[in-house]
Amino acid sequence: MITLPGGALPSDVGANGGVVTGGFQIGGGFYWMPTTGVIFVGGINADSVSRDGRTIVGEALDSQRVQQAAIWQRGTEWKLLGSVVPNAAPCDALLSSALDSSDDGKVLVGLAWNGCSFARAFRWEESTGMVDLGSTVQGRSSRANGVSGDGRVVMGWQEHSLGYRQGARWVDGRQTLFTGPADIVGEAWAANRDGSVIVGQTCRFGDGSDQSAWVWTPTGGLTCLPPPRFRLPIGSIGVAYDTSDDGRVIVGAQGFGLEREAVIWIDRTPQYLKDYLRANGVPDAFQDWINTGAILGMSPDGRVLVGFGAGPRDFTGYIVILPPLGDAK
Repeated sequence: MITLPGGALPSDVGANGGVVTGGFQIGGGFYWMPTTGVIFVGGINADSVSRDGRTIVGEALDSQRVQQAAIWQRGTEWKLLGSVVPNAAPCDALLSSALDSSDDGKVLVGLAWNGCSFARAFRWEESTGMVDLGSTVQGRSSRANGVSGDGRVVMGWQEHSLGYRQGARWVDGRQTLFTGPADIVGEAWAANRDGSVIVGQTCRFGDGSDQSAWVWTPTGGLTCLPPPRFRLPIGSIGVAYDTSDDGRVIVGAQGFGLEREAVIWIDRTPQYLKDYLRANGVPDAFQDWINTGAILGMSPDGRVLVGFGAGPRDFTGYIVILPPLGDAK
């Protein structure tokens, strides 16, 4: 376990764990490497990094101080990407946000605005620009939280007519809603390289006694991922934020808002990250921390995890390097 300095809160990892990206608590993006430490890259935030660690995506301000989705590569300025229509109007100071990228950094997804009554999931690549993925509920919003490594499958949420966010995916631009044991499930967050494993939050929507996240595969359908145990308050939820390429390691959190504990599922078995580390060679893991927060990103092999929680004095980022997994049971 490695803790990051100076309010650096990580959200993603690339280059087989060698490049970590995220945002400072006071604003601005960064990357971290073992050979460099934390390096400030400007912008507002760095949300995702390509698999080779060379392309960072996030948000930056334009000349009018409006937030736009943007790309940063070493030695370059942030490239602003606009919105899904020309001359779009921002909502307050928000025009677009890039939340994830494909493995090669050439496909970006996120949320775009055109005034405060219009919010849409988008998919961007150089040849097409920012493409509106639409909404299947008239007058309601959608958002793309993640994209598969190959850039083909987009996942996120579609706003229901009653206002809640329902898990959704887009394949070649066509939307499908996820359903679970109680029909509606919460938003989808991430996928593996080919989109054959997708994870998300709130498996039984509307059931306050259930705190399960979920995982979906084409063969197994949608399955609930139970937390290590039930936690108060009743409004706590389970969230799966990322998955390894083989689907054996899934990471996320359980709780509500900033009152959360990081969770890791290995071969679908849940453990709190703190308990797992203390049982596997890091006996003082998260000593004196208020909570472990959430694991937000992971290397494709499931070995390097990044996240942040409430440390002894302030919110603190961490990197965890796991040993190789044994054979699946």
